[in-house]
Amino acid sequence: MGARLILANKSDNSSIPTQGNLFLPEFDLPVVPADVWDKLARSEFRRQFHLTKVDRAYLQEKSLPIVLEHAADFIAKRLAPSHPVKDGRQTPWKGHPVFTAQHATGTCCRSCVEKWHHFVKGVPLTQQQQAYILAVIAGWLEREEQHPEQAEDEGQDIQRYFAQRKQKTRK
Repeated sequence: MGARLILANKSDNSSIPTQGNLFLPEFDLPVVPADVWDKLARSEFRRQFHLTKVDRAYLQEKSLPIVLEHAADFIAKRLAPSHPVKDGRQTPWKGHPVFTAQHATGTCCRSCVEKWHHFVKGVPLTQQQQAYILAVIAGWLEREEQHPEQAEDEGQDIQRYFAQRKQKTRK
């Protein structure tokens, strides 16, 4: 499943996301291999994440291309550096559809990116790797849009997961 993101070309020939210009060219994002979705689906932790009703409304209001521009910015600033600030804690649990998507897809920190997508920690992410991560997030958001019945009240599933996990550790 590929996605398209509207990007602007800067004068130095690098592409950066911009919001609101409807006349920019579209670029294809890479296709995410099916085995990635299969592995994520087998993770009890990753399966717990679904967009909240508030996140769905935000996604509908702003549109997927705009939300993906936000995602590209988050990736560039919070994941792409070789040693991101607060790595392991840089992605909030809620507050933006992209944050939920990042936790659901193992793209929330460099350790998860290394575990799930095999991009080595300690090395800056290339433009191609950033585009791949963006494609993973886009694919997950598209899948969530297709299943509105999975909308959760604020973090209900993940709160339930942590409560169950806490009970298991007490036994």
